[in-house]
Amino acid sequence: MLRAAGVGVGDEVVVSAFGNVEVAEAVTLAGALPVFAEIDPVTYCIAPAAVEAAITSRTAAVVAVHRFGRHADIARLHALGQRHGLLVLEHGESEAPYDEVARRRERAAYLDAKLRGVRTPDGGDGHTYQQYVVRVPGNGRPDRDAFARALRAKGVECRVPVKTPVHRLPEFRRCVSLPETEQAADVTLALPVDASLTKRDMQRVASACNTLGGLLQPAV
Repeated sequence: MLRAAGVGVGDEVVVSAFGNVEVAEAVTLAGALPVFAEIDPVTYCIAPAAVEAAITSRTAAVVAVHRFGRHADIARLHALGQRHGLLVLEHGESEAPYDEVARRRERAAYLDAKLRGVRTPDGGDGHTYQQYVVRVPGNGRPDRDAFARALRAKGVECRVPVKTPVHRLPEFRRCVSLPETEQAADVTLALPVDASLTKRDMQRVASACNTLGGLLQPAV
């Protein structure tokens, strides 16, 4: 799509550094330079204000990635694109059947009500819970990783959604300040809300998290 739109050598494309390395790779393959902008800490999608701050005379496009079942603020990004003459592309997640989304939302609602000691996701804007991403309090990555290991030891499957922000990878390393992106990579953890999980499964997830969450305190 970038190539078809004429984006190439000498152009810049604003992207998020919070995962989706394939987007930065696509920009590079088109011959353009990926420029990393900050995320919205609630949706984990690229923040329109950060995009606007990253625009230069060479900016040709913006790629918005929808994350974890939340949508980027496409209306604001399109308005921004119109003002600056930029192409705005969306990189979406695979759509699940309605009944599967409904079951994931039921499991997410259960965790919303039961979890203590972790920060649960914001469920606004039609969240489909492709992943149920919480923030683990404490001292960042060491505490988050210890929390994840302890959950797995209790039989709860969980995963770190973004291990390393793209702007910290060797092939895309940039000297850019993205504190929200880096903090999100350090403290987020995806808990299971698969449609196949039973009530007992969800009780085990909540119980395991609550047992551990009380041990962690936000860093001072």
